[in-house]
Amino acid sequence: MISVYDKTGIEPIVRKLHSLGVELISTGGTRSFIEGLGLPCTAVEDLTGYPSILGGRVKTLHPKVFGGILARRDHEGDRAQLAEYAIPAIDLVLVDLYPFEDTVATPGATPEDIIEKIDIGGISLIRAAAKNFNDTLIIASRHQYAFLSGILESNGASTTLAERRLMARAAFAVSSAYDSAIFNWFAASSPEDAPAADALRMAVDGRMHLRYGENPHQNAAFFGQFNDMFDQLHGKEISYNNLLDIDSACALIAEFDEHPTVAILKHNNACGLATRATIADAWTDALAGDPVSAFGGVIVANRKIEANAAAEIGKIFFEVIIAPEYSDDALTILRQKKNRIILVQKQPLATDTAVRTCLNGVLLQGRDLKAETPADLKTVSGPAPDDAVIADMLFANKIVKHSKSNAIVLAKDGQLLGSGVGQTSRVDALRQAIAKARSFGFDLNGATMASDAFFPFADCVEIARKAGILNVIQPGGSIRDTDSVAYCQEHGMTMVMTGFRHFRH
Repeated sequence: MISVYDKTGIEPIVRKLHSLGVELISTGGTRSFIEGLGLPCTAVEDLTGYPSILGGRVKTLHPKVFGGILARRDHEGDRAQLAEYAIPAIDLVLVDLYPFEDTVATPGATPEDIIEKIDIGGISLIRAAAKNFNDTLIIASRHQYAFLSGILESNGASTTLAERRLMARAAFAVSSAYDSAIFNWFAASSPEDAPAADALRMAVDGRMHLRYGENPHQNAAFFGQFNDMFDQLHGKEISYNNLLDIDSACALIAEFDEHPTVAILKHNNACGLATRATIADAWTDALAGDPVSAFGGVIVANRKIEANAAAEIGKIFFEVIIAPEYSDDALTILRQKKNRIILVQKQPLATDTAVRTCLNGVLLQGRDLKAETPADLKTVSGPAPDDAVIADMLFANKIVKHSKSNAIVLAKDGQLLGSGVGQTSRVDALRQAIAKARSFGFDLNGATMASDAFFPFADCVEIARKAGILNVIQPGGSIRDTDSVAYCQEHGMTMVMTGFRHFRH
C-alpha cells in the first residue's frame, strides 16, 4: 500500500518493488504517478468498492485496507476472515503525510488551509502497520526511503522482525511529532482555550549520536534535525558541549545583523565580540577582548569568511567555527587542522520556546526575543546619550542578554572589553569584568556598562565610576533605584533604564 503526498523519491522504490513481483495498491494521485511510470497498480477504490469521497477526506478508511494491514498471519481466525472477505494481506505500507507544519509556516495560510492538511487516513495507516509490525513493514516518512531501498537491494521483498520493529518505533516517532505539531497549532491559534501550562507538546524526531555528555562518564544524544540548520564541511564528530556552545553562538550572533560581527564563545558566554567594517577587523578586535579564553572556543561570524580573516583565525586553536559562507581559499586554510569543526549556518534558530528538565518534569518558557531599541532607553541621570553612546549601550545590552547571570558587560566603540558572568553577586560580576578588561590593556575611560538586572544598591555604579566608566544601561526596577540614579547624577554619569530584565540562569 503506497499513499504519499510528496512523490519525490518513490520512483526507484516502486520500480524495484515491481521488479521483485510485489503487487502495488495505491490512492488517487499516487496511483496516477505509478501508472505514469508504466507500472501496474491496483486502485484502492477497486479493492474497497468505494470511491474517494468527501473531497478526498476518505480514501483508505475501509476494512479491506485495514484488515489487510492488521491481520495476524499466524492467527487462524484472521487468515480465515481474510479469505472469507477477499482481503489481500498487505506486507508493506509506505506513507508520507500531508505537510501540516509546512502549511502552518506558509504566509497567508488560512485556518481552513491548515485544517485540511491534518492527515487522517495516512496517520491511521501508519499506526495500523506499526501495531502489526510482526507481519507488516511501515515506512512512515520520505526520510526513511533510504532504509527501505537498502533492504530491497540486500534482501529483496523480505524483512526481518528486528527491521520491522525498528521501523514501527520510527513510525510512532513520526506520528507523535505530527500530533504534537497539530496540538501546538491549536494552542497557539486560540491560547484563550487552554492555560499556558497546556500550550505545548513536544515530540522530536531525529537522533544524533554523541560520544558522551558534558563529561566522558555521561551518556548523551541530540534529538533534532541538525543537518537542517547546518552543513558540516570539516572536522570531528560534534560533541554535547559543542552543541550547547553552537546554540548560544547562533542565538548571540542573530542580534547583530547590521554590520560585520565576530563573536568568540566559551562555556556559552561571549569572551570576545566586535563589530567592524570587515570580518577580518572584527576578528582581530574580538580576539583582543580575551585571547586567553578564546583558546578552544567557538567562533561565529555573520558574514562570509574570506582568506585574510581565515589566515588570522587559523593561528589559534578553536573547536568550532560557524559562518553563513566561506571562500574556497578560506576553507583551504581552515581545513589545515583535521579536527576543526567547520559549519555553514543555513537557517536561524527555529524555535521560540526554551525547554529544560527540572525535578521530575520540564520547564517551558518563551525564548528571550526582546531586542531593545533607542525608543526603549529612558535617561534617568546625567547628560542625554549621543548616538555613539546609544550604539554602545545597545551593543553591550545585546551581549549581557546572552551572558550567564549575574552578568556585567563592559563595551566601547563596538567592542567587548570585559565581562563578568555567572557570579553570585553583581558586584563580583563587575569586579571580574573590570579586572579582565584591564588585564588585556583596555582603557575603561568613557566605556559603557550593561547589567542584566537592576542594581539593588549604588555600589556597582560607584565601582564603575572609579574605573572610568561613564555610561550605564540597566533594566531598573529596584525599590532602591534612586540610590544608583542619585549617585550617577551627582558624578555626571549617564544612566538609562530599559524596563526589561535579561536573566539567563
